[in-house]
Amino acid sequence: MARSNKPVNPGSENALDRMKMEVANELGISERVRSQGWATMTSADCGRVGGHMVRKMIEQYESTLQ
Repeated sequence: MARSNKPVNPGSENALDRMKMEVANELGISERVRSQGWATMTSADCGRVGGHMVRKMIEQYESTLQ
């Protein structure tokens, strides 16, 4: 089965983009992303952003369990 980059909930795409930029800002790469775009970022930078996003999502989910 082919993988898709589309979110399961299409309405969440804007929220995910906002979170991605928030994490990029925390990592200090948001200005580079704004000026050059995501396509020019290294895979390491993109991986760091994705990893931080996953951590934040897990933290948010775990906080709802308490």
